[in-house]
Amino acid sequence: MQRSHTDILILGSGGAGLFAALHAHQTNPGASITLAVKGLLGKCGCTRMVQGGYNVALGAGDCVERHFMDTVEGGKWLPDQELAWRLVNGAIERLQELENELGCFFDRNPDGTLHQKAFAGQSFDRTVHKGDLTGIEIVNRLAERVWGLPVQRLEENRAVAFIPASGEHAIAGVLFIDMRSGGLHFVQAKTVLLATGGGPTMYRYHTPSGDKACDGMAMALRAGLRLRDMEMVQFHPTGLLAGPDTRMTGTVLEEGLRGAGGYLLGGDGERFMHRYDARGERATRDIVSRAMFEEIRRGNATPNGGVYIEMRHLGPQQVSAQFKGMVKRCADCGFDLAGGRVEVVPTAHYMMGGVEFERDCSTAVRGLFVAGEDAGGVHGANRLGGNGVANSTVFGGIAGEHMAEQVREAGYAQPDEALLSAAVAACLAPLQRSPGNLNPLRERLHTIMWDDVGIIRSKSGLQNALQELAALDAALLATGIGDVDPAFNLTWHDWLNLQNQILVSRCIATAALAREDSRGAHYRSDFPQTGDLRGSRFTSIRLNESDAFDTHTCPVAFTRVAPGETLLDQPAPGADGRPQREAHGVPS
Repeated sequence: MQRSHTDILILGSGGAGLFAALHAHQTNPGASITLAVKGLLGKCGCTRMVQGGYNVALGAGDCVERHFMDTVEGGKWLPDQELAWRLVNGAIERLQELENELGCFFDRNPDGTLHQKAFAGQSFDRTVHKGDLTGIEIVNRLAERVWGLPVQRLEENRAVAFIPASGEHAIAGVLFIDMRSGGLHFVQAKTVLLATGGGPTMYRYHTPSGDKACDGMAMALRAGLRLRDMEMVQFHPTGLLAGPDTRMTGTVLEEGLRGAGGYLLGGDGERFMHRYDARGERATRDIVSRAMFEEIRRGNATPNGGVYIEMRHLGPQQVSAQFKGMVKRCADCGFDLAGGRVEVVPTAHYMMGGVEFERDCSTAVRGLFVAGEDAGGVHGANRLGGNGVANSTVFGGIAGEHMAEQVREAGYAQPDEALLSAAVAACLAPLQRSPGNLNPLRERLHTIMWDDVGIIRSKSGLQNALQELAALDAALLATGIGDVDPAFNLTWHDWLNLQNQILVSRCIATAALAREDSRGAHYRSDFPQTGDLRGSRFTSIRLNESDAFDTHTCPVAFTRVAPGETLLDQPAPGADGRPQREAHGVPS
């Protein structure tokens, strides 16, 4: 096994990982930094796939307090308010950094100001964007800057385990598989950032790329860390439904389509959202996804089992100009978004839950930091569209700065060699078992999670899911890939992906069973009411030494505002000078 060392080790090269590397170098140029990524730097991860944009309070009449209230209310009063406050304030600084220092070129109004478009669930149009390809613009500029830094790159290296220090509650480093050679590599580090991204790919319809498997969350669970809000899995309402024979099914058609005035139509060709929410298609993602699911379940569905999105009433030329990327994506699959109708279905999109962390991005394990979708607490029960890339870049930068400061005084902790050996044996185990077919196991996982741990849940369904997941876990452990060449062995990595997906699926189902109310993305048909918002509690869960989950709930600290209160004196002004909808107060 190869061994190396670095002061700062960053897992992931999305917005969080790249900003962490950039800010760590700026804070401590003498620190050695290693950026490890499962794919290729600048070419993988979910930030690159961001279409919609970046929420930031810049417009006349908008303010951080309004952005904060939208975030907390959208999260159904479950967000950690201090983390949400850091998000909305840090977004302004980070957006200016993206533009003025990194050279991101966002769309502008005729007067030269940044164009900010409408996104659902917000009382103000605050989403900065580059057409509908915002993530590519951000990641390209970030990657160009990081490529020019003295940063060691470990590309196509898969992190498989956090290795603790011997005799102390600290991290010593991370075990990797070099995917190119199949060899193992232990990187000893003074500080480690977990920024691998979430990616709920255990569902039948999902938006993240196939390499996403909740690896970071699975590693955190095995390391004994607590995760919060894990029942909160966000489904994006408009995933492309292109049929069963293409991997394009499930990919996102961005929220700006609905924000711009797009219609959702049932199989009967009629709009239906007004029956579920007064905001219609611009309601929050959880409400729209449930409404679509209900229409599909009662039979008002399209030929492929979804609903339609229609944009042609806005003018085909305008739609083609405003949503060039979306129009092309649909055309590649044989659909006319600008002038016709496109079938869509709710698709698993984002994990609001994640590792519990402090405002400096540190965790309960000394030396281990977390940022981005691996981190829990910022979004609560529902993430507003446009807050995701802001979250990654804001907290990635914060993590990089604090890690760089910590390594000035820290030394290298010595790894627990017994636990390192055990981690090596665990990841090599599939190579030592008789080969089997992983595809039926994957399909079974997709069915369990979609049917019983998806958009609408119940006690009986969740209990059934947990039994099925336990059996699936046992089936996977009995299935190997055989004694084969480990170099670029995608079957081996499929096996490891499934192992992580099953573990995180068990965590989601356990947390969902524990929450006996409906809140944001978590809807229980047997407990449909939200209950007392002032008594809000979040779910905290950890994996114990018996491979079972310990779950408890903690009260949400209303450090800045409580349900029924607001930080605002005035409603948001509309473009015509009249107030926009005032969304604040106790949600119904």
